Amino acid sequence: MFKASVMKRLVQNWAGSVHIALTIVGLPYGVCTGGYCKAINNRVQSTCNLSSAFMPSSAMHIKARCPEYPGSNINRFPVPDDKVSWATEWPEYSPVNYTAPSVLKKPVWADPEIGSFSPQFNSLDGSVDRRSHEGEYTVHADRPLNPRGRTGLNGRGLLGRWGPNHAADPIVTRWKRDSAGGHVSHSISKLPVLQFVSIKRKDCGEWAIPGGMVDPGELVSLTLQREFSEEALNSLQASPQEREKIHERITRLFNSPGFQVYKGYVDDPRNTDNAWMETVAVNFHDESGDSVSELPLEAGDDAGQVSWIDVDSSQPLYASHSHFLQTVAKERNAHW
Repeated sequence: MFKASVMKRLVQNWAGSVHIALTIVGLPYGVCTGGYCKAINNRVQSTCNLSSAFMPSSAMHIKARCPEYPGSNINRFPVPDDKVSWATEWPEYSPVNYTAPSVLKKPVWADPEIGSFSPQFNSLDGSVDRRSHEGEYTVHADRPLNPRGRTGLNGRGLLGRWGPNHAADPIVTRWKRDSAGGHVSHSISKLPVLQFVSIKRKDCGEWAIPGGMVDPGELVSLTLQREFSEEALNSLQASPQEREKIHERITRLFNSPGFQVYKGYVDDPRNTDNAWMETVAVNFHDESGDSVSELPLEAGDDAGQVSWIDVDSSQPLYASHSHFLQTVAKERNAHW
């Protein structure tokens, strides 16, 4: 769980640029079955088929150790809980080496193999930000080591970058209103009800926060705005007049003070010993209801449907997005 105290007010213009790979955070539903992860850690129920999870700094990754690597027939070297930490000596550790064929084809969003280039880890390497939100990570034998420990797999798997692969998740909210324009309160909690823009993913049919990868040299604030436009408002399909209107309203909203909900490591089944997912999740709230609240929503990219959904603990959501929304609800003194 994340507490409201972890949220920080963002400045309007963010410093730093963050990095790459193309595809939304998460994987098709069912890349691992629930029993696999229960075999790793019996405290977790069916964690693999929930795709990604967003972790407090003290948490141990689970999904990153699911035995069958997604999109392949590759099985990880089994890593028990007491052997996850790199600080624990384990001479018998013999991880499988795997980088997906799609990555080895050298698409624009992927690094070459180490040996053919010399990446500058823990730094801004040209337009690619190889710094981690977790702090400085160890580099061993010219390869970066996952800051959360062993995963049972070397290489990059499905991820494009050696080291951190950065993503951004915009959480756009408004107040639920009645026909007269007044706030709607929940019948039990008596607190006002928030609504958030949610996409229904084509790959698994679950409702989710729109989000995606940060392009090289791109500010996170621009990624948040771009991903919201592409996925929730389908601005790439809009007419020039519609595109201008959408751009104006979104820019106004995303230039308002945002709240950082989470920034850090993502427990993702695609993670390896040498490549891993990280994200920044930010809430942008349309307080008056005259910004994106009035725009017609259209699905785009990975979204099958898009809608304003009530923020409520009973609403099932993709991965661990409910943790983000609970934090937002607490910060805004809204119903959860």
